[in-house]
Amino acid sequence: MGIFPMAESADSTELHWVDPRRRGILPLDGFHISRSLAKEMRRGGFDILANHDFAGVVAGCADRPETWINADIAALYLELHRRGHAHSLELWEDGALKGGVYGVSIGRAFFAESMFSRRRSASKIVLAHLVERLRKGGFVLCDTQFLTPHLASLGGKEISRAEYRRRLAEALEGAAQF
Repeated sequence: MGIFPMAESADSTELHWVDPRRRGILPLDGFHISRSLAKEMRRGGFDILANHDFAGVVAGCADRPETWINADIAALYLELHRRGHAHSLELWEDGALKGGVYGVSIGRAFFAESMFSRRRSASKIVLAHLVERLRKGGFVLCDTQFLTPHLASLGGKEISRAEYRRRLAEALEGAAQF
């Protein structure tokens, strides 16, 4: 339906549904990798793993002064992961989780819920790998809910609710592989 749950804060006991007038998306054919990011990715020294520590990624995303991820949200996404509907992509370095993104896949749509970074460029590197994985897996939509300056710098854009719903309807037809 194009709506998503949020809590007001980590301590909130209530969830509410959000349906923004303008929706953030990450175009799978328009991801921008700067020269410095490409160089850092070529240098390596890290591993990208899928679904290795989903709970750790959710916890990393919630570990900030202000968050929309409360205990109920975390439990619900962990259950979606257990059922095979939610996934994480993670950056590991020296045996430690340094960054990641998690989201839900339905049809050919991926709903990127949140990301975190514990080292320079970790979230950018993970997003670059996520976009490539989604493209190869047959996805046509990467929903980021809102557009942040960080996402805009990587090619993210904002579209109207009507355009989003059109793209979502198309993405819900067919299947993709995370």
